[in-house]
Amino acid sequence: MQANPIRIPTVSNDTDWAFCFNLSRQTRTPEDQQTGELYPTCGSRESEEDIAVQKEERAVDHTSFPKEKLAESQKKVAQLIKENMTTQANRELIRCVIFSRIIFGEEHWKWAQALTKLAYGYLTLRGLPAQAKKHAESAKNTLLMWKGKTTSNKEKKEILEALVMVHYTLGVAWFLQNRGREAYFNLQKADRNMKELKELNKGDVCEFQVSEKDLTIALGRASLGIRRLNLALAYFEKAVGSVIAAKGDGTSDLISLYEEIAQIEQLRRNHKQAIQYLKQAYSISVSSFTEISRQTAEVGALLAKAYAMSGEPQHSEAVEVYFIKSISAYQATLGTKNCETLTTIEEFCKWLTQTGKKQEAYRLLKASLKSQVISYGDCSEKVAETFYNMGRICFAKGELRKATHLLRKCLMIQILIYGNDHDKSRETKSLLALLQSSSCMT
Repeated sequence: MQANPIRIPTVSNDTDWAFCFNLSRQTRTPEDQQTGELYPTCGSRESEEDIAVQKEERAVDHTSFPKEKLAESQKKVAQLIKENMTTQANRELIRCVIFSRIIFGEEHWKWAQALTKLAYGYLTLRGLPAQAKKHAESAKNTLLMWKGKTTSNKEKKEILEALVMVHYTLGVAWFLQNRGREAYFNLQKADRNMKELKELNKGDVCEFQVSEKDLTIALGRASLGIRRLNLALAYFEKAVGSVIAAKGDGTSDLISLYEEIAQIEQLRRNHKQAIQYLKQAYSISVSSFTEISRQTAEVGALLAKAYAMSGEPQHSEAVEVYFIKSISAYQATLGTKNCETLTTIEEFCKWLTQTGKKQEAYRLLKASLKSQVISYGDCSEKVAETFYNMGRICFAKGELRKATHLLRKCLMIQILIYGNDHDKSRETKSLLALLQSSSCMT
């Protein structure tokens, strides 16, 4: 499972977990029935998919041994992840929790280990930090209790690995919910457990699910989240060193790391260093994906903005070159109507306007207007903003009639979206009033 959360949940209901109660009732032994449920039910409505899986589970031969079922589910998890079937893999992780509960009971570290893997699955396979946090918290105390009383090195290694995963999951989940301090606190705990695990394992951690690189990057991001820039930089530089040692200095794994280091350097106002890191990322992207690729387009746009942020007049040509390269690559790979293409054009136009190249900015905005209407709708914030920017350019050039026409279109959309009294609507009204007074004076 790759530690790459994809989205914040929009609902708190956990239908997958609700499904597991039904599975638990079907597979539970008589002794287990007396112990109650793992958690109270969430009250979430079962989907058609859940009901279908339940029907399938009822057909299972429940006389077969739970240990065999657990082994089957564990194998299925690995295969489903390999095939990128993330939802199905998550369901198998739920089954692993249920079978572990039947075999070991709720107080055993093996059950907590299975619950930890489910939490990590919710985070990395499904991108659901709320669910991940819930299950990780449930597993944590059991693992800590067993860590303190076990005398077996083999058990201690597995418990430590599970604790690394628990705290890593909690750290990343908190980070995704914009709680930087809680994220950093948990990731530090994961780091301490990782060090202890390395000592027990004689320095080797390459086989473990949460790698040192993943943990280091997460610590870097959490440090950045709490504005500890020097610490964040140190973590990312450590991650870069690990990647180069493992895969060489031309691997595409370095691109995102160099991008994040550049962001830190920009926050530290070290624009020259930020540009150097992004130039390295751009070079690797071109060699890994070619110049006309989405990846290179993204790095090119960041490099253009880094040159622009430096404020150095000698960088003007580089800003223009990389913006044009980025836009061309986006258009070729994603199309002219894609949001990333349109956003990059918009950012380029803002820079052109700021540097006095208003005619070129107007031409680009006008050319992109049709695509914006198709992508965002004719009564959207983006279209209103484009009309506003075009109107301001015309005003600056003295084309008052054209400016008035464009700003009235902008105002009409803004009133529909925000209403009459919104700051944006008022700003456009003020500019139209200024235009009217300018027209009367000419």
